Parts: sequence; structure tokens; C-alpha cells
Amino acid sequence: MHRTYRYLGSLFVAGALLAPAAVRAGSQERREERKEERKEERREEREKHKRYYDRDRRDWHEWNDREDRAYRRYLQERRKEYLSTSGRTSKEQREYWKWRHGHPDRD
Repeated sequence: MHRTYRYLGSLFVAGALLAPAAVRAGSQERREERKEERKEERREEREKHKRYYDRDRRDWHEWNDREDRAYRRYLQERRKEYLSTSGRTSKEQREYWKWRHGHPDRD
């Protein structure tokens, strides 16, 4: 019986010593998961609102729904098919930004 108590006591001490390490490992894992989630959210936000630099006018344009509608109107006027601006040459992109400055939104 005395041996049983000593064995149980050893298990209790070992558990008490290992418990903080197990908790710390679990919280570290949760922190890593939250960090990855925040990184993914920031990436999605950047993709949702890309910014483009207009070299000729030296200003930035945020690509959003309003800009996309204007771009589609620009393409329709020129009878061109839709391609993302990243699929266009830099000359074509500059032509669009030049047109865009002359055609502000109709709010």
C-alpha cells in the first residue's frame, strides 16, 4: 500500500510539472492560428482594394467597384474586351488613367 501511495504521488508531481507546459503549448498553437488568420485577412483586404499608381499624374487609384465600373465603361467606348488592368500593357494602363482623369464619377 505504501508503494501505491508513492507511485500515485509521483504521478501527481509529474502531472503538476507537465501541465503548465501542455497549456503553454496549446496557447502557442492558438496564437499561431490567430496570427495566420490575421495574415489571411490582411491579404484578402489588400486584394479586395488594390492600389495602382498613375505615373503621369503621380497619384494613386484604389481599385474598387466604382473604378471597375468606370473601367468597363472605358472598354465599352473603345470596343475592347475586358481584361484586368494587370493584363494590359503599361501603355494601355496609362491611357486608361488619362481617360479616367477626364471622366470623373457621376455621383
